[in-house]
Amino acid sequence: MREARDKKGCFIAFEGIDGSGKSTQIRLLKNRLEREGIKFYCTREPTDSPIGSLIHQIMTGRIQSDNKAVAALFVADRLDHLLNPADGICAKIMDGTSVISDRYYFSSYAYHSVDMPMEWVIAANSQSAELLRPTVTVFLDVDPDDALGRISKARFQRELFETRERLVSVRQKYFEAFEKLKDVENILILDGGKEEHILEAEIWENLKPYFTRAETR
Repeated sequence: MREARDKKGCFIAFEGIDGSGKSTQIRLLKNRLEREGIKFYCTREPTDSPIGSLIHQIMTGRIQSDNKAVAALFVADRLDHLLNPADGICAKIMDGTSVISDRYYFSSYAYHSVDMPMEWVIAANSQSAELLRPTVTVFLDVDPDDALGRISKARFQRELFETRERLVSVRQKYFEAFEKLKDVENILILDGGKEEHILEAEIWENLKPYFTRAETR
């Protein structure tokens, strides 16, 4: 197959610790793209595939597993996300559809490197990086205490990684990964603590050229 690095649609990956506001901003961006008449597809990781469903059960505590095994499951889920013959995002991008994903491999770099060497996590995800690097990775940076406050208001049950200590470590690992890969990745870091509509406008201002460029190919 053709490599998605020669993509026609753009690929935007949203990242951030739990409670960073990614879901809200993706919803607002989706509404904007619909108004603009831009062809797009929204997705997330972990996916709703059989592998992704297993991950969701582990994250919510219904199944017990070691964090190293969870990291490996994310690798498999991500490759299926890219290459699945029914709805793989590489094919969508090559066909001219822009893709927005709630999380991609930087989530693995940050969350899983708390328990194991980051070099291992990056190497384990190297096939995904070779297949498809994001046009832009948008990182919404928020204070872990503010993030936990948002999580508490949004739902009753916390997931596996949603503790203050963990979120502090994960945020640090995100910035470590950004520094390590700054020469090969396009990373946009924004203040996720801003008012919703102000952040929405800032995101659109930064991403609009990429969507416009994809539409004119």
